[in-house]
Amino acid sequence: MSTTNHQAQQATAAAARERIAGYRRRFDARFEAYFDSLAGTLDTPPLSRFTPRCLDLLRDLSLRGGKRLRVALLYEAARLVTDEEPAGLAEAALSIELLQTHGLVHDDIIDDAPVRRGGPSTYYAYRREFPEAPGTALGLAVLAGDLAAFLSMRILLEADAPAALKQAMLEVQLGAGAETVAGQITDLERDFEPLPSEELLHTVTEYKSTRYSILAPLRLGLLAAGEDLAGHDERLRRYATLAGISGQMRDDYLDLFGDEHATGKSPGSDIRSGRRSYAVRAVLAAATTAERAVLESALGDPDCTAATIDRIRGIARDHGADAGLRSAMRRYAEDAAAEASAWRPHWRAEAVSFFEGLPLWNVQRTQ
Repeated sequence: MSTTNHQAQQATAAAARERIAGYRRRFDARFEAYFDSLAGTLDTPPLSRFTPRCLDLLRDLSLRGGKRLRVALLYEAARLVTDEEPAGLAEAALSIELLQTHGLVHDDIIDDAPVRRGGPSTYYAYRREFPEAPGTALGLAVLAGDLAAFLSMRILLEADAPAALKQAMLEVQLGAGAETVAGQITDLERDFEPLPSEELLHTVTEYKSTRYSILAPLRLGLLAAGEDLAGHDERLRRYATLAGISGQMRDDYLDLFGDEHATGKSPGSDIRSGRRSYAVRAVLAAATTAERAVLESALGDPDCTAATIDRIRGIARDHGADAGLRSAMRRYAEDAAAEASAWRPHWRAEAVSFFEGLPLWNVQRTQ
C-alpha cells in the first residue's frame, strides 16, 4: 500500500472514530432516560421484589459500556439519505441496544462467563445473590435476557412514527433476532468440528452477529429515512458480510493476542470456553501434530493456565498465524471499504465516507 493511500485510510478511519464517539455520548444519555421511564410505563406485578431487581440488572449491563457501533451504523444509514433525524430512529436505536443486551445476557449463560464489560455478568450477579439456589439464579438470568428481547420489540411499537414504518422495522428486528438465535445454535455446533472450515466460521459470523449488528441497523436507518430497501439490499448484504468477517476476526485475534491492559480481560477466554474461533482455527491449521495436541488439551479447560495460553501464543507466532490473521482481517476490511465507496452514486457522500472508514478503524484497534 502506498504512503498516500495509507494516510487517506488513516484519516477516514479517524473521522469514523470521532463520529462513533459522538453517537455514544448522545445515545447513552437517551438510554439512561429510557430505563428511568420504565417504572412508569411497564406494568409489572406490584408485590414482586424480583422484577425491579431484574430491571436494575438490565439497566446496569446496558449502561455499563459498549462502543454503540450499532447505533452509529443506524444513524449513519439514515444520513445516507437525509441530514435530519427521521421519526422512529431514536426508538430503533433503543431497540437495537436492548436486543444486544438480550444477547449478552444469554451469551454469558451459555459461556458461563462471570464478567461482562468490566463488571459481573447478569448470570453471575444472580448466582451471588442465590448461592443456595442455582436453578433460581439460572432461571432469573434466562428471564432477564428474555425481558430485554421483548422490550426491544415493544419500543418499536411505541414509536411516534407511521404504522407502516413501525411494521417494517419490527419485521427487521424480529427477523434479526430469530436469525441470531439460529447463529448461536450453529456456534455451538461449530465447536464439535475438529478443524472447522473458514466457510463454516463465516456462516456462524453472519448469523450470530453480522445480521443483527450490521445489516439490521443499516436496514432500520434507511427505512426510517424513507428509502425503499428492495433496490439496495444486495449491496447492504455485501458490505455487512465483509465488515462482519473482519470485525469477528479482530475480536478473535484480540482474545488470543490482545494486550490484557488494553482489552480489560486476560487472553485465552475462547480457548478456555472450547470455542474454535478464527484465531484458534489459524493455530490448529498451522501447528505440528505435537503442537496441535497442546491446543486441543487446553480447549474447553476452564482452568487452563496463563502459561499454557502463552505457550499457544508462542506456537501461533512461530508459524505466523497471528500475522496471517491480521492480514486477513485487513483484507476483508479493505474490501468492505471498497464496497462502501461504490455507494457514492446512490447516497450522500459524507455518510458514505463513514462506512468506508468504519471497518478500517476496527482493524486499527488491533495495533
